Amino acid sequence: MLLTITTTHSPASDIGFLLEKHPARVHEFELSGGRAHVFYPEVTEARCTVALLLDIDPVGLVRGKSGQKSENTVDQYVNDRPYVASSLLSVALGTAFKSALAGRSRSRPELALTALPLEAHIPVLPSRGGETFLRSLFEPLGYAVNATEIPLDTRFPEWGRSPYFRVTLKSTRTLQSLLQHLYVLIPVLDDDKHYWVGDAEVEKLLRHAGDWLADHPLKEKISLRYLKHRRSLARDALARLTSEEESETADVENTPPEAQLREQRLEEKTSLNAQRIATVTEALETLGSKTVVDLGCGEGKVLAALFKIKQLERLVGMDVSLRSLERAHDRLNLDRLPPKQRERIELLHGSLIYRDDRLKGFEAATLIEVIEHLDTDRVVALERVLFEFARPNAIIVTTPNREYNVRFESLPPGQFRHGDHRFEWTRAEFRDWCERQAARFGYSVSYRSIGDDDPELGPPTQMALFQLAAAV
Repeated sequence: MLLTITTTHSPASDIGFLLEKHPARVHEFELSGGRAHVFYPEVTEARCTVALLLDIDPVGLVRGKSGQKSENTVDQYVNDRPYVASSLLSVALGTAFKSALAGRSRSRPELALTALPLEAHIPVLPSRGGETFLRSLFEPLGYAVNATEIPLDTRFPEWGRSPYFRVTLKSTRTLQSLLQHLYVLIPVLDDDKHYWVGDAEVEKLLRHAGDWLADHPLKEKISLRYLKHRRSLARDALARLTSEEESETADVENTPPEAQLREQRLEEKTSLNAQRIATVTEALETLGSKTVVDLGCGEGKVLAALFKIKQLERLVGMDVSLRSLERAHDRLNLDRLPPKQRERIELLHGSLIYRDDRLKGFEAATLIEVIEHLDTDRVVALERVLFEFARPNAIIVTTPNREYNVRFESLPPGQFRHGDHRFEWTRAEFRDWCERQAARFGYSVSYRSIGDDDPELGPPTQMALFQLAAAV
């Protein structure tokens, strides 16, 4: 198992000060199940390479496992662990390069904060998810990725494709940043750990990924895999990592129950929510959309209705609240669906105000009673995420009509329908916003009323249907 890191920083040999390992010596470290060796195969002023080589004892590795199952199977001892990058390499990084991983250098403290041209090479890196998954982990972090698939055996193509890749990562960044990414993402790619995972691993994830994981588009999958698919630990880690994003829902979740129920009670008499869902469902059926993403899906009420549309081949719900996604998961009975039906629907944890490649490629997007929960600066960010980056052929937006509020007898004057609403637009304000987005991003827009259309005040809910001008 081998990792090399090369720099062309001048003088290149200064990397030895960051690693606190002299280039003229070979350094050795005892590990559970093996031994790590650090040496420098190339040292010049223009270019310097440090190598971390692991000599793994597969027998010692198995015998060293606490709670090891007493299964007398050969594959406990004959497997790929001695040869491929895995959590064993992460442990070695934390042992051999401890100070560099922490961003410290006693001799060159200023260099530890300096972005250096770095190239990491891993001869055999497993990616349980293929090259696409490998790239989706490193490219959003700014790496140029060169990956070559290693065949299982060229003589036996019928064995299928290999999960192993020869990988080179290039970027200009601090050495600490590179080591942190490797420390976290190598076990994620391998999708396994050679030791028991508990609360201590959450702390490790926070320590090594706290500066970058919250903005990564695959943060949920990274957390799950890093924490060995223990969902309770992953939820804890994500809740702490995404504190800024969670602020979008913190107010609504901390709003007194009475204030949260206000909107529901106001609309119960008119079945407004049911009318809203029916109108949106009808619009999507008319459009003939086959792939839809519901942004700010909450507890899945809209998703449950959309799932009944037979023409929909793919349905995705995204929300920033893990608690809401858990409720949506239960509402949709995802664990009980037949495999073919389960493949049609997916829940994603993510923020609507950050660019996310997972939102690309959908024919339609829905934003149902969501925009009014966002602060003004976040609405501005949402506009680009939705209309510019995700850019579906059709977008449906619904929001309350503030003018109609006087018809709700139990709603005190001047108050919004929900305790978390940041604003509620009049019909003119909503249309002004819609026309600006349509002109800015190349969409046409039409409007529909939802609920009883008051001749003076308009409907209780207003809806806009955006369609790409080229698609109309």
